[in-house]
Amino acid sequence: MSTQDSTATTTTTDAGGLPPLERGAVALEVRNVSKHFGNVVALKDVSCVVEAGKVTCVLGDNGAGKSTFIKILSGVHQQDEGELLINGHEHRLTSPRAARERGVATVFQDLATVPLMSVWRNFFLGSEPQKGVGPLRRLDRAAAKRITREELAKMGIDVRDPEQPIGTMSGGERQAVAIARAMYFGARVLILDEPTSALGVKQAGRVLRYIAAARDRGVGVIFITHNPHHAFPIGDRFVILNRGRLKGSWQKGEITRDELVHQMSGGAELEQLAHELQKGEPA
Repeated sequence: MSTQDSTATTTTTDAGGLPPLERGAVALEVRNVSKHFGNVVALKDVSCVVEAGKVTCVLGDNGAGKSTFIKILSGVHQQDEGELLINGHEHRLTSPRAARERGVATVFQDLATVPLMSVWRNFFLGSEPQKGVGPLRRLDRAAAKRITREELAKMGIDVRDPEQPIGTMSGGERQAVAIARAMYFGARVLILDEPTSALGVKQAGRVLRYIAAARDRGVGVIFITHNPHHAFPIGDRFVILNRGRLKGSWQKGEITRDELVHQMSGGAELEQLAHELQKGEPA
């Protein structure tokens, strides 16, 4: 679908033309999904629901199955068993493009940005607005820069110079560019792969604000993380994976922060470790 600006000559690709969902509507549902790689069971009977305008936090340590789960939702892998429903319709996503066409966008840890390219170039990445018709069509730089500024402003970022290399921005700001880009191109479901893992405390806090901004605009957010302290303040639903299996799923009011940390970290194992370490302390 194309949209036109006031000159009626500039066109750009918009989010696949998908209207926003009502807050609380089920945007994506996973039912008993399993994935095998030879004899290795990466996921087994995992289920969860993602609602529009809410944040679903998927937690787990390394090897819990989070990466496989993301890749199935983003179309990189296909499930061997189970169902994936988007807006109530079953789909078997065969590529990331197929996922994006259905409103499912993924921001991986590498952010898919080119450090030496400008902010506005990274925002569009091959889908830049054009003006003119036929052989006279050409890149509309002014519209691209204006759209970039406007969309980042919605995320709370004031970009004074869209020509600046994106590599000069902080890690949190680059996350905001990737999130704003996905939302501009029509994401109904936004998957964020460990967005706070390599950030300091202050920048991680900023990214959580960007996630809240996406949630408040009606997007169903899937926040993949191994950090329950980052998940609890922003999450509406918490899903914990352990060795490829669903350990539990809770709404926010059904679990406290301490209980989430305990479930996530394997509290019994930590208590045993603490007991063993205390044995070595002098009386």
